[in-house]
Order: sequence, then structure tokens, then C-alpha cells
Amino acid sequence: MKIVLATLNAKYIHTNLALRYLKVAAQPEFNPEIAEYTIKDPAFNIVSDLFQKKPDVIGFSCYIWNIEETITVARMLRTVLPNVKIVLGGPEVSYDVHDWLRRLDGVIDYILMNEGEIAFKELLRYENGEIPLEKVPNICYLVDNKVKLHPQAPKVDLREMPSPFRLEEDRPFLGKRIQYIETSRGCPFSCQFCLSSIEVGVRYFNREKVKEDIRYLMNNGARTIKFVDRTFNISRSYAMEMFQFLIDERQPGVVFQFEITADIMRPEVIQFLNDNAPAGLFRFEIGIQSTNDETNELVKRRQNFEKLTRTVTMVKEGGKIDQHLDLIAGLPEEDYTSFRQTFNDVFAMRPEELQLGFLKLLRGTGLRLEAEKYGYTYVDVAPYEIFSNNVLTFDDIVRIKHAEDVLEKYWNDHRMDHTIEYLVTEVFETPFDFFQDFGTYWENKGWSRIGHQLEDLFTRLLEFLHTREDAPIAIITSLMQLDFLSTHHFQPRKLWWQNHLADDTRKAIYERLDRDATTAGEDFAALGVQQRELFKHTLVVPFAFDVTTYLKQGRIVTEDTYLLTYFRKDSSPFFTTFN
Repeated sequence: MKIVLATLNAKYIHTNLALRYLKVAAQPEFNPEIAEYTIKDPAFNIVSDLFQKKPDVIGFSCYIWNIEETITVARMLRTVLPNVKIVLGGPEVSYDVHDWLRRLDGVIDYILMNEGEIAFKELLRYENGEIPLEKVPNICYLVDNKVKLHPQAPKVDLREMPSPFRLEEDRPFLGKRIQYIETSRGCPFSCQFCLSSIEVGVRYFNREKVKEDIRYLMNNGARTIKFVDRTFNISRSYAMEMFQFLIDERQPGVVFQFEITADIMRPEVIQFLNDNAPAGLFRFEIGIQSTNDETNELVKRRQNFEKLTRTVTMVKEGGKIDQHLDLIAGLPEEDYTSFRQTFNDVFAMRPEELQLGFLKLLRGTGLRLEAEKYGYTYVDVAPYEIFSNNVLTFDDIVRIKHAEDVLEKYWNDHRMDHTIEYLVTEVFETPFDFFQDFGTYWENKGWSRIGHQLEDLFTRLLEFLHTREDAPIAIITSLMQLDFLSTHHFQPRKLWWQNHLADDTRKAIYERLDRDATTAGEDFAALGVQQRELFKHTLVVPFAFDVTTYLKQGRIVTEDTYLLTYFRKDSSPFFTTFN
């Protein structure tokens, strides 16, 4: 019997862990083939490839990001392989199964609900003629247009699970894709917008087996390993043991990423990481979602923002771990003004990355069941994003999306950290107001519908700021120049600003510098830049403040001066100003 386990990943670099668990659980009696595609692949090409494998059974792993594309593939497969057994599984189809079965009547044969390792193997045994269908747990299907639901199987003993990471066919790709690993299943919290809240309790895998899997992944080239545990640090002793193991066993270039709950992380754990973790080894994802106490209570989300802030601040001050913080617009009773406050509360911590997401009413979640109570309107196909609720209009949602667009371009990409910091503290009333106003301007100019080069990000921001009477353009332009030049190891060929030096002025400045390097300060003179390097690897531009005072003290002392940038191939540029 030929069995294929398939999915459509969001990107090529992603890896579907669920399929691998199903494969190793089915062995040795069965040996499914794994076939991974992406949602960007043409459906005809996917169907052609699957057709040539001649499967008897094909299982699809379904999520909100791939369900519609998966259904298209399944419908086409039913035409070209009328006798194949098609099974859908995964979080997107484990709920509202009556709806899915009727929508896909004649297309699929079974839906496998919830945890699949036991159920999928039993289904294969049935298809192989070994057991009756009644013995297969966790499945549902149509019989005479009536939904037939089978009882749930006992939970898998995670401690005895075979490793999904040792598949020989995966070895060539371990260094080319993100590797996902779980050390536990379940979540201790009950957030009503999240599917993880449905499974009660937390179960752990065998720690020593997990460690051996991590060693195997690193030894075979894996470079990005993401833990998919819903709350990695729910057990302090367990988290500490794993952190210590990863520090001890680390290999050059490997990065580990975790989802943590920040307000339960003890200061001594953070101090341990600040003292012992090499910079860049760990990355934290922290879901904050909202700082509105009423909203958090309504979605059954326990959160101590004071302790959360302490954790994020301590980690940031340690300088070892990048943090990705998440917000959700559209939660119950959080109107536009409240969300503005949430954004500003969180941005005040200056996370390395701030993701501004929008509520999705996922099948099976408490909020979807209570959608009418809060006046939600939402898209009726995946990913079920909301249009509005009783306190947030669709116009509000659209405006927040404008802010989200420039947040990604100007903060999360860290192209203009000096400039943005100045704008959100000195020019605009709050950080959210900057991203909102600029985002709306960006949209009204039609820039969201056309591409952009790096220099466009600078010129478009400058154009927007020229519309504000309170923006000190000279200082902002200088900060933007500093940001632009900071990212270069070599003198850029194309400069986006207009205040270039006249040729005779430039010539006179370089003659002064060649005669006496101390013209640009003792620190520059100490570099010993030779004449040839001076002309080839430095750039002089008009500037509005003393860059040395700014970089050392964070203060802007305004004066008409020149910024000299010395580009160094193997390190960041050297900056100084002089008159």
C-alpha cells in the first residue's frame, strides 16, 4: 500500500513536523512518503507530482494558511485519482467537522481529529484489511449523509515517541530549512483566541531523547531550531536545564527560538542567561496581545504587565537575546484608543521586533463561539480575520493596518533606528501616532501598491515629514544620513540626499584633512588613514549636529558642521564631525 503524507507550507524554508511524527508512528508496518510543497506552487504542478507517486492513501496536514489551497488540490486529485483515499488532519479541520465533511462531500474520505499518531496508523491498518473501521479512533466521515464520529484515542505517551528527526531523506535539507522541535504538548493557559487553550494540561517528551535529537540536528547542519512548545518556561527547572544544555552544546551559527511567557520568568533565570548565554544563541517570542486589563480578563488571559515589563527590560539590558513581541488588534472591548495605548505601552520597551497582528476567529476557539456577543464580523474563510466588532470599526482596522505596514518597514527591519527614536520621542506625541500618521500618508500616496528601493524609504519618510511644521528637517535629515551610512562597509555609490558638497568645497576639505588629520579630531588622526584611503574610503557631507556627543551621550548639540565617515570593510564605519 502506497501512502503519501503531504502539506503545503507557507514557505520553502519551513518544515512540517506533524507529517514526520505520523510517518515514524506508522513505522515499521507502514512507510509513508513525505511530500512538501508551498502555497505558492501551482495546484496543477502539485497534483501532477502526487499523481505520479500513485498513492493508495494520501493525508494532508491542514492549517489556516493552506486550507483553501489544499482543498483545491484535493478536488483535482479526486478527478485524476478517483480511488485514492484522501484524509485531512491538522488544527484547521479538527473543529467544525460537520461543516467540513458536508463542504467536501465526495472529495475527501476522512477527517482525522486532534492528535494523529495513534489514529493514523490504525486507519492504515483498516485500509490494509487488518481491523474493522469501528476500531479506528479520532476519525469522522459521512455515512448516508450523516456524520459519523469515532471516539478519541488515549493521549500519546510522549516519552515513548520515536524521533521524527532521523529520517535519512531529511538530512540534506537540515541546514537549508527551519527545524521545529517540541519538548511538550499542551498549554496551561486558557486564552480564548488560541487553539492551544482547548487541550487541558501539559505533557512532556523524554528530556534525554530531546537532547539527543538536538545534538543530531546540529551535527547534521541545522542552523535555526524553533521550539514549538506553547509556553517553554512553564517549568522553571525544566527551562533552566534546557538552557544550560543548549549553552553547553552550542555550535557556531546555531540559533534557538522559544515562545515564552514573560511574566512568569524569574529574574534569576534572566540573570543566568545574561551571564552565560552567548549573544545571538537564543531568541524569545513573547505574546503580549493587549495591556488592557478588561480585555485580558474577557479572553481569560492572566497577565502581570509589570512583571512582563521587568522580564523584557532585563533581557534587553543583557544584550544577549533578541525579543519578538506580539500584539493583537481586535480583542474584545479594546477600541482604537485602547489599542493605541497598548501599542505605546509595549513599544516603550523598544523590542527588537514588534508584530502587530489582527484577531482571527479560529474554529474551535471560545471567541469564535462568542462572536455574536461582541458583535464580531469576520471573513468566513481562512484565516477568519475580523472586519469589526462592537467597539472597533472596519475603518479603525484599516487605519491600524496602515500603521502595521510602516512598522514592519521602518522599525522591525532596523534601517533607521536613530531616526525613528528621535521621531517617536521628540516630534510625535506618541510612537503609535508616528506609525499611524506616516502609514496613512504612505497609503494615500499609493506607495503600498508599488515597490521600493532602499533609498525610497528615506526619501518617502522625508517627504512625509516636510508636511509637518513641527519637524526639524535639518536634524532629521542628518539622523537619516547617519542611519543610512551606518549600514555600509564601503562608500555607497548612490546617495539619496540633495545637500551634496560643491566640488571646490569638497576639494578644499580633503586638502585640509590630508595636511592635518586632526582637523577631524584626534580619534580620526589616530586611525592613521593614508592619502589614498582618505579619498577612496571616506565621505564628507554637511551635518546639523555634533555626532560624537550624540553617539556617546545620546544628546543632540546642534551646529553647522561636516560629518566624516570612514568606511572599514571588516567593521562598522567610523564617524566624526568637524567645522
